[in-house]
This record gives sequence, structure tokens and C-alpha cells, in this order.
Amino acid sequence: MFSKLVRQKAHYSPTIKSPLLLLILMLSSMLSSAALAADTNQVTINKPRQGSTYMFELMKLALSYSSQPYEFVANAETLSRRAQTEAVRNGDLDVMWGGTSTQMEQDFIPVRIDGYRGMMSLRFMLIRKGDQQLFDQVDDYNDLKRLTFGQGRTWADRDILESAGLDVVTAPKKASLFFMLDGERFDAFPRGATEAWREAEQYSHLDITVENGLIISYPLPTYFFVNKKNLTLARDIESGLEKMLVDGRFDEFFYNNDRIRQFLTQADLNNRRVIQLDNPLLPKNTPLHRKELWLSIEDLKRGMRQYGGYSG
Repeated sequence: MFSKLVRQKAHYSPTIKSPLLLLILMLSSMLSSAALAADTNQVTINKPRQGSTYMFELMKLALSYSSQPYEFVANAETLSRRAQTEAVRNGDLDVMWGGTSTQMEQDFIPVRIDGYRGMMSLRFMLIRKGDQQLFDQVDDYNDLKRLTFGQGRTWADRDILESAGLDVVTAPKKASLFFMLDGERFDAFPRGATEAWREAEQYSHLDITVENGLIISYPLPTYFFVNKKNLTLARDIESGLEKMLVDGRFDEFFYNNDRIRQFLTQADLNNRRVIQLDNPLLPKNTPLHRKELWLSIEDLKRGMRQYGGYSG
């Protein structure tokens, strides 16, 4: 009907000055915009911290494989892990990401594909400058037990280290831990692969640095966790990640990420000793059998050689 009226009025007024025609065109545009908006799925997320957008960008890429478009709305301020968890639980946020646990997988829909491909299972230690000789004498688990470690009070890492029988000192806020390390409250602060060097630089005014010979390793996947009422979102994230694994875009995204490339050039993986710990808190449904989901240290070195920028 609209198109018929447009043709009729255009016949009588080629200059399109008719108020009726303008109204019809405006209504058509509004209806088209409304239809497009109705087909767009809106995802509310926690505001990513500056320089920590890897998981958000990965989710956007995964959702680009969906037949339905997605748009993203971030809340006004960056929430703590605990506040995010509560916000996703009550529906104020649709999705969050972080280390998995049995409780998290019970409370939310977990997308069981580690966004970091196992790389965040590698822990590098912040230590005090001048203490490297202490760590040069650490070769195995028994040596590790002589040290004390700093961790966030509510972090999964704390529970893992304590379950391994290690001495752990905790604080409610991450920022406090850097000052506690500097103040000799503990010996080392294990950090994720992309965190250690960045944080050492951020707190360069303190007497801390990155330990240069050890890796503590325990499986701790980083998953997307979706509100239980948003099954479509969870399925679309998972489907997109699976397709990225097959077509190679996951590897391309991973190895071309600036923070990961910087880590792999700084980490000196060829000259580090790995001490493996168990994670008794790892949920039983963790897909450890799917080897394509996890990158070993040798995989990381091969990948960077393939994508350039690494000669180790």
C-alpha cells in the first residue's frame, strides 16, 4: 500500500514536496529501523578494563558467525569479580568471563572453550628485585613449599595453591598485594601470562620484578559464563568459537593479539622450568580430552614462529 501511494503522489508532484509523501517516507524508514532493531540481540557486559579487552573482542568475533546480529552495551563502571557474578546472576549483565569453578558452572551456562587456549594456566611470579637467587634454587614442588605466595582472598588461584599445601597470604584487593610483596609480607605473587610484565611496569615505583626461570602450571580455563535465561547467547558464542577453531581464525586472533605477542617475546619460554600442580577444583566436565582446545608451551613457540615475531 505504501509503495502504491508513493508512486501515485510522485506522478502528481515530481519535486516530492507533498507532506503526505514525506510522512509516508518517514514512516517507512521508522518501520525499517524498528524491524532491524527487533532482529538485533543486545548483550549487556561489564565495562572492560583498559588494556584488557581480549575476551570481549574474542566474543564479538565468535558472535559474528551468528545469523542474527549482536550489539553490545557496557555498564557505566568496571565491576569487581564478585559484583559481576551477582550482576550476571540477577540478569543485570548477560555474560562475564573468568576462571572456571564448579560453583560458576552451576550458577551460569559455561561455554567450555578456554578463551586463552590454556595459556593462562601458566603462572609467572612477581618477586622482589634482588631475590632471584632464592628462586634459582627452586627445581621442584618440595622446593616450592619453602616459599610464601600472595593471592586475592576470593580467587580460585588461592584455593589451588592452598590445596597443594603451599603457604598463601591473602588480601581483599589486588592492588594491596603489590605493596605487600614489596613490604616482604610474602615471597612471590603468581600472575597470569599476560599480566606479570604489564603489572611489573605499572608498579615500577616498587621494588618488584618478574622472576626469570620458573613457571607454575595448573589447569584453570577462562570461560564465558552466561545468564541461565540466555541460552541462545551461550549457544551462539560456543558455535562461533568452534567454527573459529576449524577455520583458523581462533589461532589468527590469538597470535596476533598485541598482549599475547608481547608476552611470548618477553617470557623466554626456552629457559624456564615448569612445576606442575593439580587443580582439585577443576570441574569434572572440563574437556581436557580435546587436545585442540589447549596449547602447550611448544605449541605457543611454534605458533609465534608461524605468525611471525618470535624466534625462540
